[in-house]
Amino acid sequence: MARSLSCCCSRFLAGESSLAKPSPTVPLVSAPPPANLRMGRVVTRASSSKLATTGKREPRGITKPKPISPVMQELVGVPEISRTQALKQIWAYIKQHNLQDPENKKIIVCDEKLKDIFGGRERVGFLEVSGLINPHFIK
Repeated sequence: MARSLSCCCSRFLAGESSLAKPSPTVPLVSAPPPANLRMGRVVTRASSSKLATTGKREPRGITKPKPISPVMQELVGVPEISRTQALKQIWAYIKQHNLQDPENKKIIVCDEKLKDIFGGRERVGFLEVSGLINPHFIK
């Protein structure tokens, strides 16, 4: 056993290793990728031309303005607004009218306008606000 190991090491050090010479059974050209391999998306000029000319994308998702209910229109003052802007205006209204609980700022004490928006609830946690305004966005 020791003899065969030293034999392999001496061949490797001499450059006679099987790694140094390509095997005749292994093709030198690589095989095509498998059919189920996903390829990355390539951005072309046609797909990025709108971004390149204006510098901005069209708003999508929560940043896209949508029509809102009349109750929400009374509070924010516009017939169509994005969810992010609506949340900003609701929080501005809450802070302007000092509607946060003084002992726990995470709780909102609702006045009549906010009760209409938040489903008649007296007190609302700040994490619930975004979920409670969903019904006011008309699809």
